[in-house]
Amino acid sequence: MSELFDAVDALIASRSPLPPPAERKRLRQAHGLTLDEVAAALQVRRATVSGWEAGKTEPRPPERDAYARMLKQLAQLYPAVAPVPPEDTAIPETPAVPAAPAPSAAEPAQARTAPTGPAAKPANTALRPVAPAPVPRPAVSTRPTSRRPAAKRAAPASAPAGGADPRFENGPLAVVDVADGQVLAYCVGGLVLDVAAKSLPALVEWTLREGRFGQPKLSGPGKDADPLIVLTGAACEHYGLPVTLTQQERLAGRLPEGHKVIKQLTRANWQLTKRGFGPWARIYRPAQGSERACVQLCIPSWDALDTRHWADAGQLPPADLARLLGTYATRVMTPRGSTAVTGLELMTALHPPTRASEPDATGKRHSEHNPGSLGKDPVDCAPCEAPDGHPLLADLPRFHQRTPAEVLVEEAYDWARPLTDAECLRPHLVGIDVNMAFAAGANGLNVGLGAPTHVKSPVFDPKLPGSWLVDLSHVDLSRVKLANQWTDLDGELLPSPFTPKGERPQGPAWYATPTVAYAVELGYDVRPVEAYVRHDNGRYLDAWYNRLRDAYLATMADLGVYADMPPAEFLAAMDGYRQRDPQLAIVVSAIKATVKGGIGKLRERPRGEGWKPGQPWRALARPTWRPDIRAAVISRTRINMHRKIVKHAAFTGQYPVAVLSDCAVYASDGPTPLDFLPYRDGKPLPGGFKLGLNPGLVKHEGTQSVLWGEGVREQFNAPELNLARYIKDGTVTDQDTGE
Repeated sequence: MSELFDAVDALIASRSPLPPPAERKRLRQAHGLTLDEVAAALQVRRATVSGWEAGKTEPRPPERDAYARMLKQLAQLYPAVAPVPPEDTAIPETPAVPAAPAPSAAEPAQARTAPTGPAAKPANTALRPVAPAPVPRPAVSTRPTSRRPAAKRAAPASAPAGGADPRFENGPLAVVDVADGQVLAYCVGGLVLDVAAKSLPALVEWTLREGRFGQPKLSGPGKDADPLIVLTGAACEHYGLPVTLTQQERLAGRLPEGHKVIKQLTRANWQLTKRGFGPWARIYRPAQGSERACVQLCIPSWDALDTRHWADAGQLPPADLARLLGTYATRVMTPRGSTAVTGLELMTALHPPTRASEPDATGKRHSEHNPGSLGKDPVDCAPCEAPDGHPLLADLPRFHQRTPAEVLVEEAYDWARPLTDAECLRPHLVGIDVNMAFAAGANGLNVGLGAPTHVKSPVFDPKLPGSWLVDLSHVDLSRVKLANQWTDLDGELLPSPFTPKGERPQGPAWYATPTVAYAVELGYDVRPVEAYVRHDNGRYLDAWYNRLRDAYLATMADLGVYADMPPAEFLAAMDGYRQRDPQLAIVVSAIKATVKGGIGKLRERPRGEGWKPGQPWRALARPTWRPDIRAAVISRTRINMHRKIVKHAAFTGQYPVAVLSDCAVYASDGPTPLDFLPYRDGKPLPGGFKLGLNPGLVKHEGTQSVLWGEGVREQFNAPELNLARYIKDGTVTDQDTGE
């Protein structure tokens, strides 16, 4: 009879009611329990509990009854009713970064607020309010203790964010500092952890075993981001590293191989990548199956954070630096080096070169090419796309200067002209700048994915990416086709869209597809002589663009500038936006640098290492060394700018006096863009310049007087000095003009 009763009990337990997955997680966190604690109590694996909370799996007997019993008791302690804050208390918003976990089973919680610098304030970088602070657990605990470091909880603004990957509960990175002899890891969201590691190898072990740092992969076939540890100067001293590099070490970009810390890592069976122990060092052991063991170090005092893009981020207090880098990591990706390196790595992370195949007859999966990616093997560029010194050009005579008919030159604008008499009578020069112009140029662009095919006398196809040898000298900007109608313009006041200096081409030259397509758009026939086309193509950069656009818009929104603002409000919001939160303003600069640097890295040149012309250099071994993609993006960016200039000229009769990359300068009767941009009833000229935050729209770059412009040109005896370069603050030096 007892066996029958046991069977009935088991049957009832198999149907024990459970709350929804999200509620299970809320109840656990409300009581301050970790996944490890629950797993230990139920005698299951940590991943099993995580699966129950994610709704991927459901518990089965006998664990189901015990799990249901635990959740029922927690629900009585913490009913699902959010407390209402007092009327005079604002609910802070947390950064959109992985937040702090609850203390683990053997880690008694101790309150500690991360110290912040003068510029620090409650984070305001998320679009969701903070969850209520968890109710404290009863003071009496029968849990065993251990020597594992204790997690220090910060203010309620660091409450755990729903949906965070439990493997990376402490966020993508930590800034390790030493204060009063105590080693502390400052994490995103205000969490501070004690670090017991006394050596660098021990710190690497702690990071992988206990730190719970990292970031989920950005694409299905991709890999999770490795944890990033940022070492302050004090932490460098503590772990036997120099606070700054010597001149020789700086030139080499790394510590010497015989340094004691490198020997410590070697004895502990850790390895360094080929770039050695430099400002961005990767420490790893060979992967065992799918398990990676890799930690990246960032050392700001070794100039890891370039001041051109990160400003004074390397000088910030640890908690502020963790917030800044954490915001960038969450919205872009965990930094993998410079912003340029990270921009390139982001492309690969979004389009991994390989994926797992379908199971074969034995049920085994294999690695195969991931469609839409650049693959895992590099491809040769076309000879016209190769920069000087490339192995493809090894047979050229020494000091040979290639002509436009031999080399593809797609670069950003650097053009200026003298002012007309009418423009000299206007009081102001106003500069407008295209937001994230190169990102906008990449959006929706069809680029080659594979190797080029050489074609003689091809018929031009605007949908086929490639490089085309064609004569565009017959294109006359005095008469162009707009909206299927021929329009007369003053071609002498316009830059040519086909050359970076704005000069009219003199004969056949190599161009990327967007440039040739624009000549057709303007109403002119084109007859290419030859081409290198890529039949394997796709919109490889779309996901990259979307990720960086969203990061830019979200961070600007945190600074009080939104994408849907009316023009006047937008200009007012942009005025002084960097002072509202200098740290987030640095993130904006880093995002922009990630765009430009990532595109530039597609054609990385030799960087010393004893390279000689005609020999391969390291970057050529990358599948992402693709000068054709770089050329296509720059071509499209320049054409986008010229198209807007032409539309503006046709409608208003106004022509730019200078264009530099994504900035155009106009003579104006008033000091703001609204004084010369044609808005009617709040609506801009279709196809022309439009004020706004989105990539491709424009903002106010700066205003100077016409007298200033003519004065500096006369001072430096440079009638065509590019005023767009100095329009922001008006400062011109002898070095700038080559004097």
